[in-house]
Amino acid sequence: MTTTSHLTARPGPSLKGTVRAPGDKSISHRSLILGAMASGTTEIEGLLEGDDILATARAVEAFGATVARLGSGRWRVEGRGGFTSPDHVIDCGNAGTGVRLLIGAAAGYQITVTFDGDASLRKRPMKRVTAPLVRMGARFDWQADEDRLPVTLSSGTLAAIDYEQTVASAQIKSAILLAGLNGSGMTTVLEPEKSRDHTERMLRAFGAEVGVEPVGGGWRVSLMGGQPLTGTAVSVPGDPSSAAFPLAAGLIVPGSEVTVEGVMLNPLRTGLFDTWIEMGADLTIANRRSSGGEEIGDITGRHSRLTGIVVPESRAASMIDEYPILAATAAFAEGATVMRGIGEMRVKESDRIALMAAGLTACGVTVEEEPEGFIVTGGPVRGGATVATHGDHRIAMSHLVLGLAAQAAVTVDEPGMIATSFPGFVKMMQGLGADMEAA
Repeated sequence: MTTTSHLTARPGPSLKGTVRAPGDKSISHRSLILGAMASGTTEIEGLLEGDDILATARAVEAFGATVARLGSGRWRVEGRGGFTSPDHVIDCGNAGTGVRLLIGAAAGYQITVTFDGDASLRKRPMKRVTAPLVRMGARFDWQADEDRLPVTLSSGTLAAIDYEQTVASAQIKSAILLAGLNGSGMTTVLEPEKSRDHTERMLRAFGAEVGVEPVGGGWRVSLMGGQPLTGTAVSVPGDPSSAAFPLAAGLIVPGSEVTVEGVMLNPLRTGLFDTWIEMGADLTIANRRSSGGEEIGDITGRHSRLTGIVVPESRAASMIDEYPILAATAAFAEGATVMRGIGEMRVKESDRIALMAAGLTACGVTVEEEPEGFIVTGGPVRGGATVATHGDHRIAMSHLVLGLAAQAAVTVDEPGMIATSFPGFVKMMQGLGADMEAA
């Protein structure tokens, strides 16, 4: 990834071609962590080699696993059946998912460890994960703010809990389950609605029994402590969150047709695609097949006339990371696209609601910001702005895609952070015909 301080995307010719989605970020994190918790060898194919995942790889190595890169996307983890205390601070960089899952996993072992991250990660709340772990018996020593990194975990024998979430969150659920794996008794998490289920699926692949059942309008996930994990083979499917960017460009740049191969089609991750189709997108899926326990397929996006809709709030859990690129495509739709119930966006790598609203407004788009969401009204997109990303990769990529279809070029600052989730993004987009380069 370029180390330039700015990137610019200019309107140009139609985009054409077929690309492959990078490995899914969520599954990449989990494959390394579960491989390190397990006994034996875990062979991983298609691992996303972005900065966030590499930080997790270094972390599990510090916890005692042997980690080796065998080739592009091919990694081997030799687990020793648990974590040991590392001899240095675990620096998770910008990886919010990585640090929260690692805290949960580490809490189940008799170790002491300090977690830290970059300036952006230090701003993100951690008590949503640590609070239930404290109930299980873990201890945390906050070194600055009592909700922010750095924090030192001291843990030992944990007791199972029944935890009821007020908002569906795969990160919180996963941290509790990973801790409960080495706790005493049955740990349960009650979700108001179903969040991403990659942890449940992957725990089963590593040999654990996980119960999932509907309860009222929600879901109960349960796991008995003391279950050993055994290393296994993991094939990482393509990341739908990353596939969204070239597909979005295909939808909004006139005359375009873009296909992204090997995209995960887990129904808890396809909310954006469902939303685009409801907006009138010419989005088709072919060659559905199974890979690593997940359904995958090849998705084609063609230039479409989009119409604004009210996005169901219940869909937020399945597409919380995709609202920035949805907002960018909504700028080209006819009428208003209403996105509510997404307050979680304010505590991601940045306040994504505020930054998308500011960036779109600077590009001439009508945006009404609300505490828990925003409304984007489509129309001619002027562009011609330099957008402050605050180092957020999704803010950067969303505005670059916007610039490909705007009336004038759009520039973003701090583009180096794109490598956290999508190394090779610029090269891929250029390969499809995009006019995108260092400013």
